[in-house]
Amino acid sequence: MKDYGISLKRQGHIAIVTLERSQKLNAFDEYMWDCLDIVVTELRQSLPRVIVLTGAGNKAFCAGFDVNPENPLLKPILAAINGSDKGPAYGIIRRIRTSTDNFVSLPVPIIVAINGLAYGGGAEIASRGDLRIMDPNAIICFSEVRLGLMPDHGGVVGLTKLVGASRAADLILTARKVIAEEALQLGLINRISAPGKVLEEALSLASAIAENGPRAVRHALSVIRKTSDLTTREALELETEEAVDLIVSGESIHGISAFLARQKPNFPDPEE
Repeated sequence: MKDYGISLKRQGHIAIVTLERSQKLNAFDEYMWDCLDIVVTELRQSLPRVIVLTGAGNKAFCAGFDVNPENPLLKPILAAINGSDKGPAYGIIRRIRTSTDNFVSLPVPIIVAINGLAYGGGAEIASRGDLRIMDPNAIICFSEVRLGLMPDHGGVVGLTKLVGASRAADLILTARKVIAEEALQLGLINRISAPGKVLEEALSLASAIAENGPRAVRHALSVIRKTSDLTTREALELETEEAVDLIVSGESIHGISAFLARQKPNFPDPEE
């Protein structure tokens, strides 16, 4: 029985996903990826309105990929190196990418609460969320090139979409450390929390989102996530389709009725 993993807790309409391996700075080994797959399955079965992702402890959000020899996921990397064989390399990257993609593609907003060090794969996962709040003492570092590797959890693409190609090149190719103030200036994060309060502020943001129409949030989020991959015309058409589907769902009845009655709307969950 492992004494670490990934926890899933629900607080009303909000799901809190915590990387629970603080003794290893919440670095991912094979078991952690397996845990993420289980968490994704549970979330899909009963979708929250918002997800908050954070790390256990006060030192690290996630130190990335665990390169210690006891991590079984090192074996395919060594096999690819020793045998000059692309097969094992494809296998390990696709395994990690699939788990990451499945998590970040859940159709609800994902807020990343960066409570400490976010290195390598930890920085990558953070870059692929929808919103990021960072503790003022936290550090982000796309550190892979220091090991003769490169971001492969989708981090090159995720970071480039966030900050643009030139800034992404700066951060990835130098592997330099980025403090909270610079991360905010670069557009890498959305907000800086008060010291030690990143989870609380992420939950406050999540609560503000969760009060709104859940179908409206999901439809708008779908357009936001896809827009950068589309032409302007395609993106506008997608926006129209999502808006029409939302209107037909009838969710606005609750919002408009509450507005006219000068009351706070109480939106039902889409599954209800």
